[in-house]
Amino acid sequence: MWEGLRLQVFWLCLGLAVWNTAVAVSRGPQERGPQERGHRRHLSPYRHRERRKEGQVLHRSKRGWVWNQFFVIEEYTGPDPVLVGRLHSDVDTGDGNIKYILSGEGAGTIFVIDDKTGNIHATKTLDREEQAEYTLTAQAVARDTNKPLEPPSEFIVKVQDINDNPPVFLQGPYYARVAEMSNVGTSVIQVTASDADDPTYGNSARLVYSILQGQPYFSVEPHTGIIRTALPNMDREAKQEYDVVIQAKDMGGHMGGLSGTAQVKITLTDVNDNPPKFAQGVYAMSIAEDRVPGEEVGRLKARDPDQGENGLVDYAVLEGDGMSVFEISKDSESQEAVIKLKKPVDFETKRSYTLKVEAVNPHVDSRFLSWGPYKDTTVVKISVEDADEPPVFIAPNYSFEVEENAPWGTLVGRVHAKDTDIANNPIRYLIPRYTDLEEFFTISPEEGTIKTTRPLDRETQAWHNISVSATEIGGHHQDAKVRVNIKVKDVNDNAPEFATQDEVLMCENVTPGKVSTCPMFTATIVVIRKGFSRMIQDVYALPIEINDNGVPPLSSTNTLLIRVCSCDSKDTILSCNVEPYILPAGLSTGALIAILACIVILLAIVVLFVALRRQKKEPLIVFEEEDIRENIITYDDEGGGEEDTEAFDIATLQNPDGINGFLPRKDIKPDLQFPLRPGLRPVANSVDVDEFIKTRISDADNDPTAPPYDSIQVYGYEGRGSVAGSLSSLESVTTDSDLDYDYLQSWGPRFKKLAELYGTKDPAEDNS
Repeated sequence: MWEGLRLQVFWLCLGLAVWNTAVAVSRGPQERGPQERGHRRHLSPYRHRERRKEGQVLHRSKRGWVWNQFFVIEEYTGPDPVLVGRLHSDVDTGDGNIKYILSGEGAGTIFVIDDKTGNIHATKTLDREEQAEYTLTAQAVARDTNKPLEPPSEFIVKVQDINDNPPVFLQGPYYARVAEMSNVGTSVIQVTASDADDPTYGNSARLVYSILQGQPYFSVEPHTGIIRTALPNMDREAKQEYDVVIQAKDMGGHMGGLSGTAQVKITLTDVNDNPPKFAQGVYAMSIAEDRVPGEEVGRLKARDPDQGENGLVDYAVLEGDGMSVFEISKDSESQEAVIKLKKPVDFETKRSYTLKVEAVNPHVDSRFLSWGPYKDTTVVKISVEDADEPPVFIAPNYSFEVEENAPWGTLVGRVHAKDTDIANNPIRYLIPRYTDLEEFFTISPEEGTIKTTRPLDRETQAWHNISVSATEIGGHHQDAKVRVNIKVKDVNDNAPEFATQDEVLMCENVTPGKVSTCPMFTATIVVIRKGFSRMIQDVYALPIEINDNGVPPLSSTNTLLIRVCSCDSKDTILSCNVEPYILPAGLSTGALIAILACIVILLAIVVLFVALRRQKKEPLIVFEEEDIRENIITYDDEGGGEEDTEAFDIATLQNPDGINGFLPRKDIKPDLQFPLRPGLRPVANSVDVDEFIKTRISDADNDPTAPPYDSIQVYGYEGRGSVAGSLSSLESVTTDSDLDYDYLQSWGPRFKKLAELYGTKDPAEDNS
């Protein structure tokens, strides 16, 4: 049964394909439906029945299913589902008791089966590029029991391709570079397009390349997509970039095929195919004569349209009368030739120069040597402009001589400067005062002669270094300075004398005829006697007359001091009256240390003694401000009364000046001084207090100049019944007085207490 069913399906498919072919040929391409144009081998259910009846003579195989591949055209958009094929089993008698079941990929959604007839339909539009085939499984079961009547069988439904996808360039846009001046046929770039259609079926994926834009410069190979140059000598300097459009078309490029395009931007790279070129045959430049070497004169440039190192240009001076005066260099950023001044120029000497400048490519492409030469030349003419230059002295510096003590107005020398400009303005000379502060010299403004203003002294200043300024009259008042060195020549105007006043040392035991050398001058001193003793006379003054050999000769008398010293047997000086020169020989290191230790101990004892004396004499009460006129001496012991003359020495109260017979004022000088009476002056060391007091009272009474500042007026009693009243101030506080003591408040802190006792009180304080 299964073998017969398989043969029936085969013949059904074959008959359907033949029928579709015949119909397509008879109807023509324009009359075919979309399904018939896509697949000519569609299985028709009606044709299947006819072939089934005619195929009764076929033999059966062991399987009841007719297994084969089914085809369905993609992108079908008809109104009805597409019949994919029909499954039929020999056990199906047509009474409806058999049910066909379909399972697998897309079963029930994309593919449905009529469970009675076994017809399979595609309910959705299929896209081969999404899925090219589907695997399904079919089975015949009893309708009432769902019991399998035959084993399941698997089959494949293939989606038949149509040309529904255009070629696509996946890597566009493309960018390519090719050297200018390349030969025809030079490969530039290869472009590749892809087609999603089935390459194994028909010509849907067979691509052909063509160029739509970019001719006649480039061409493309139809089958490979390689773009090549099509014209010779393409020049980058003329056109650098090209926009090329390449088309890829399927169906072998025939009419009706789909196509896609890609943009290709091709850039021509540079080669050194152009020499440098100056824009002008002659360049004119100028420079002022006052410019200094190193300054820029001008610039020029040879243009090379090439790029990178192909466009680099080097410059050099080939010839010309200005080769030694000017130099040329290159600005690496602007590629310009820079001409600079190498040596100073002078308008009055030479007014123009000529240079021949060459520009050359340092990197030359050997392929284009025949197109050379890759260099160019031009002429540069440089004119020198006149400038107002300062005057120029004939000599770079001047040196003159003048004798010392020469009278005022003595001619020292003459300086000369000139104006090198064409105007040749007159020159005015001047000595800047800062170079001749004491104004020893003067100069003639018109002639430039230098004269003295006073006699010069070589011993005071042997050289005078001054400057002279020359300024042109008119123009821009340019000036120049020159150094003038004036040497004061010596004349014999100073008598000779000792250079120093050092002493000459002589041993007291010197023998007659001994020669001593004086270090102060070149002379020898001879001792003519012996028996010198420094205890009798330690210094001798020896007058010496000194004469020079000048014109006129001068002389002077100087005194040489010769000091007698103590010497040993070898005439070694041991000591002089002034200071010992050499320590006694033979002292050891230990002796020296012992001497130093004794000196340190003595110094320590003296310091300790002085400290104790100061501590003992320190007063018990220290006053912040000590008045030297009135001192109060305080003693802790009470004393023994008038008869105790040992406890206190009354002489300490005496004024030392009073012993001499007068008491001078400390603030002013008195006009008159009256001597004390002789009988009233106390003895210096007297201890009679009564007599001392009487003497002091007498001194105060008889001194008309002022009251004594350093004295104590002692009154034993005030007395009674005196018409003057009490002299005590203790009662004055309670008595009314017409005197105003408010001025005491302005006398300072020392009178503060008196101001409080006698001054007027503040009413506000009284109320408080």
